[in-house]
Amino acid sequence: MDKFAQIDTFSSYYQVSRETMKRLNNFEKILIEANKDLNLIGKSTIKDIWHRHFLDSFQAIDFIDKNDKILVDIGSGAGFPGLVLAIAAKDKKFPLKVRLIEKSRKKAEFLERTIKQLNLSVQVINENVLEETKTLESDLLVIRAFKPLSIILKLIHNNATNWEKIIIFQGKTGKLELLEASKAWDIEYKQRVSITNNDSMILEINKLKKK
Repeated sequence: MDKFAQIDTFSSYYQVSRETMKRLNNFEKILIEANKDLNLIGKSTIKDIWHRHFLDSFQAIDFIDKNDKILVDIGSGAGFPGLVLAIAAKDKKFPLKVRLIEKSRKKAEFLERTIKQLNLSVQVINENVLEETKTLESDLLVIRAFKPLSIILKLIHNNATNWEKIIIFQGKTGKLELLEASKAWDIEYKQRVSITNNDSMILEINKLKKK
């Protein structure tokens, strides 16, 4: 699928402002150039950025509303989904504060430069959440392509406070991971098939308790 077809697909799901489309186009250019040195995304996905990364990340805006105050993206990498969701929230005029947590200093610096160039107000936190013991203060946590579900749930249980929703992107192994996790955790959740891949899901967790 070429870029224009991908943009048409994106637009069929989300009608956004001209300013938002300009930001996404600029983000694409910045990402492609930086990827030559930083390996931010797989080279095989470069030609499918709008579908594999932009649309895939943007769909999580459906789980967010204007009452959500702070969003924390754990393991943000190249800014997916957190930076895209910051763009989406701005488009919808949601007063959402976005924080991106990334352990790689080089990737964190990339995020900071990109945020500045896109004229966004987003905080980047350069730390390894699996080794740090700092509290993750947020009402909304988002996680994409980070760690297996069992590790994510343990991290949130031990370190996150005051959260109301956890949004987790799950791939082909998502159903099996959820089944295994349910043996150790009481989880109240909702699921939706990803709009970019029928084998993937978006999981919204509302309550989590250790059995």
